[in-house]
Parts: sequence; structure tokens; C-alpha cells
Amino acid sequence: MANYESCEMCNFEIHKSILIVVSDTSKLTDNTQTGVWFEEFAIPYFELINKGYEVTTASPNGGQIPIDPKSLIDKYDSAKLALSNAKRLNSVDYQRYDAIILPGGHGPMFDLSNNELLGKIINDFDKREKLIAAICHGPAGLLSAVNFVKNRKLTAFTNEEEFFSGNETKIPFYLEDALKNSGALFVQGNINEVNVVEDRNLITAQNYKSTELFTQKIIKYLD
Repeated sequence: MANYESCEMCNFEIHKSILIVVSDTSKLTDNTQTGVWFEEFAIPYFELINKGYEVTTASPNGGQIPIDPKSLIDKYDSAKLALSNAKRLNSVDYQRYDAIILPGGHGPMFDLSNNELLGKIINDFDKREKLIAAICHGPAGLLSAVNFVKNRKLTAFTNEEEFFSGNETKIPFYLEDALKNSGALFVQGNINEVNVVEDRNLITAQNYKSTELFTQKIIKYLD
């Protein structure tokens, strides 16, 4: 039997690779400006980079990613740079990644909720038991994977929060309703309440207030 305690190779460091998929959408149905909700992208990105993970940012079209102007904060400049030149999703070798993260902003409801390639990626990650994480409106991207959310405990931006934010007439559908109609076991918190739900290899968060805990849960899972 090999003596693993004395093995010279036992102290090697495993470098994990993370794929963050963001939306290209810049306008709501009434032409109100939107984009990725910056801290939902920036905080996970920054913390994962600090952990030494390789992080790739991708979107359906690639290139410059719109940022919701209401979400901009004067921090995380490296994260802003990552959003200036995202990779095109179909150019990414997704099978080499250990986790996929879907940040929010209303955009995923427009271009990630029905993206066939994203659906294929999510189903592949689930089959390989890799981490799938989504926050706020990011869980709209989970709808692209047929039957993925069925009987899964999860959360997302709620109907109440859409009305509270005044965007209820500017969106193509209500995300809470769409997830429930697809068979998800929706776990709802109060408006702007920190709410993160874990179900096996799926981590979801309700809103931007949940970003820090969401990030901590992702890092704990990967570690």
C-alpha cells in the first residue's frame, strides 16, 4: 500500500476555474437602461480572484457588457475591466470549469432565459455535479435548461420586489412565477431580505443584499 503521508506530490495546489455568464441586454421593455447589477458580479469576481481561482467572464455576444447605472459603486476596478471585454459564450470550453455563476440585473430575463447553449452548459454542469450559482435575476438563466429547476429548492428576485422597485411593467415575465411554473420549490424572503438557498450543487440568492453571503457560500462549496 502506498504511503500517502510521505508522498511528495501530496502538497500540490488545485487551481479551480470559474465561469461567470452575464447578460448583454441594456434596455428594459420601455427602453429604461439596464445591465448587469454590478456588485452581484463584482463581489464574487473580486473574492474568487483573491482566492487564486481563474475566473472567465462570458456572455452570448461577448465584448463590452452593459452595467446598470443604478448599481455602480466606486470599488472593484478589476471587475469593471473584466466586463469591458467578455468572451463570447460559444467560444468557451465550458467543460474545463468547476463552477458557473449567473449574476443579476434584469438582462438574464431577456437573453439568458432561453439561451440553448447556456441550457446545455447548465445540464452538463449538473450531470458532472459541478457548482451552479445564480443571484437575483440570474436564476432566469436556469430556465434555459429544460426541467433543471423542477423540484429544486431555490430563490430569486420576487414578484413583490419587482413591484417595490417599480419595474413590474418593464419586464417580459415575472421570474418568481416562471420558476414556480417550471416546478421549482421557491423559497421567498421578505423584500430586500438576505436570502440564500442551497440545494445540492445549486446555490441561489434572492437579491443584491444577499451578494456577500452568496459569495461566501460559493467559496465554501469550492473549498
